[in-house]
Amino acid sequence: MSEEKKQGIEIAESIDKAEAYVHENKKSLSIIGGVIVAVILAYFGYNQFIVKPQEENAQNDMFFAEQYFAQDSFALAINGDGSYPGFQEIVENYSSAPSGNLAQYYLGMSLLQKGEYENAIEALKNYDAEDDITGALALGGIAGAYVELNQLDEALSFYKKAADWDENNFSKPLFLMRIGFVNEQKKDYASAIEIYNQIKQDYPLSTEARDIDKYIGRASALGGINPTE
Repeated sequence: MSEEKKQGIEIAESIDKAEAYVHENKKSLSIIGGVIVAVILAYFGYNQFIVKPQEENAQNDMFFAEQYFAQDSFALAINGDGSYPGFQEIVENYSSAPSGNLAQYYLGMSLLQKGEYENAIEALKNYDAEDDITGALALGGIAGAYVELNQLDEALSFYKKAADWDENNFSKPLFLMRIGFVNEQKKDYASAIEIYNQIKQDYPLSTEARDIDKYIGRASALGGINPTE
């Protein structure tokens, strides 16, 4: 038997087996197909009739809350002014919308500025980062709140996450510097010097690098360490 004929027989047998399977399982396949269609329709319906209207309303409500945030009027940004809602209400009403998620970030940062550190941590942990910068800043905000609560190990953990979130010349050296500061608070001067040297070497043009030798000198003096070693 030629190879082509053999392959033809094998293909025919495969087709027959497939047809037999479909025939024998027609009912279950129909149910599965119906479930898939229902899921697809539910997904599009949810987006069209729930998420999309929520997003439009959330965007409208966000405008004034963002203005208050920019003006450092954090109480009004959180709670609203009586005519327009604040971030707290926007989060509660539009949790499924992208702008409702962004309101979660603003809420957390506003609470941080007001000194409500535990509430800030909760809000920022619930934020689903939409971009690299806000993702890093949210993690840094959580770390800052832990510093204020004197939970330095947690602060270090989140500052490291913030520093690793995105490799850029803005947030990376910023959060590395914070890691150095927390290490100094923990009296781990050797680790602080290591971080400061990393900033000096890897981010020489950053704002943090401008006075980095001062911080290296300070940590060295406090730790009794020779900075040239």
